Amino acid sequence: MDSDDTIAAIATALAPGEGSVAIVRMSGPQAEAIGRSLFVAPGDQPWASHRVLYGHVRDLSSGERLDEALLLLMKAPRSFTREDVVEFHCHGGLVAVARVLELVLRCGARLARPGEFSQRAFLNGRLDLTRAEAISDLITARSRRAAQLAVAGLDGGVQRRISALRERLLDQLAELEARVDFEEDLPPLDPEALVAQLEAVRGDLRQLVAEASEGQLLREGLRVAIVGRPNVGKSSLLNALSRRERAIVTELPGTTRDLVESELVLQGVPLTLLDTAGIRATDDPVERQGIARSRQALASADAVLLLVDLSEGWTAADADLSAQLPAGVPALVVGNKTDCAAGPPPAPVDVGISALTGSGLEDLAAALLSRCGLSLGPGLQVALNARQRDLAAAAATSLGGSLEAAATGLPWDFWTIDLRQAVRSLGEITGEEVSEAVLDRVFSRFCIGK
Repeated sequence: MDSDDTIAAIATALAPGEGSVAIVRMSGPQAEAIGRSLFVAPGDQPWASHRVLYGHVRDLSSGERLDEALLLLMKAPRSFTREDVVEFHCHGGLVAVARVLELVLRCGARLARPGEFSQRAFLNGRLDLTRAEAISDLITARSRRAAQLAVAGLDGGVQRRISALRERLLDQLAELEARVDFEEDLPPLDPEALVAQLEAVRGDLRQLVAEASEGQLLREGLRVAIVGRPNVGKSSLLNALSRRERAIVTELPGTTRDLVESELVLQGVPLTLLDTAGIRATDDPVERQGIARSRQALASADAVLLLVDLSEGWTAADADLSAQLPAGVPALVVGNKTDCAAGPPPAPVDVGISALTGSGLEDLAAALLSRCGLSLGPGLQVALNARQRDLAAAAATSLGGSLEAAATGLPWDFWTIDLRQAVRSLGEITGEEVSEAVLDRVFSRFCIGK
């Protein structure tokens, strides 16, 4: 990466007629010079760091005023990238901000790659890699709980956990390597105490890996398919959970002929609910297409709600559908129409609800999230993302190699081989040991302008 050039991008979301402000951001050695050449600030406004200037952006070649705007100058190192940063705060929309960016590029800046501002912040020591990744997680958060996890990462929660474990391993590695070279000059090393330390770190890593699965669900959400016989209330349940009339509800079986999706947040977890066509034997070619799509939705779902009609009880058709649910996918049998049923739900039913009155929906939400392995309380304080989880798992595996060397009584230098690899894996999480190719892959997932 060439940090000697000046990069620029639109740093805000763009949509016609949406948003009152749009920002063009520059970072690099020419940022201030480009800003001065394009921005006219009337009166005696000082060009000082961290002060806002009012004025106009003008086209140098024609003298045309492109927009009335504000300019913010942030001199290095007191900026996000620790380089000179200039931001034009323009009117929102599409045309004006695009023309300002075009002018900036004509003056010598180049268009930033996705995540390049954050990558420069990392390379210049402004952020460690976990904090940089947390920025992306915060931008893409789909629920309050996902945003809280991202903020915890941005505050250094992941970095502190991983660095503390890495330091413990470095201490043990230093002791081992000292014994390899100077064992005769040093006091004896207690192998049992060393093994206990390695096992403790491996246990902490395994816990982080296990918690990462819950964090991934909070970030990415769940695709939940609602399945059942025709007219058991699938569309009514979708409407009740999403609190709006999204699916057609009638007394006629087979009304839903296609998948209906609804996005919502349930107890802090983003969900995509899939209202599927009722699965049954039918000669209707259109309904058969809907049923085929229902089966496809089942195959791609993270969880399944099998809805049954409690006014009819548990039928042979319900049992047949239950047997067809994909193996390994969390499933919950939900009895609908408790307002019409006599007595408690039958044994196969996990939770009873009334999509009509809303009764039991809170219990349904709690049961679904619990079945998918999500805690219902405050839950996680920090959670590794997929890249970090894989590296933590690799470090735990490497520690297993060191412990195996210990168990078989091999010399100290055999213990250090896998221990060094564990240290490297943890260093790659925080960015202390990471290649440029890995950095490019990480930051390429960011949005442009961040």
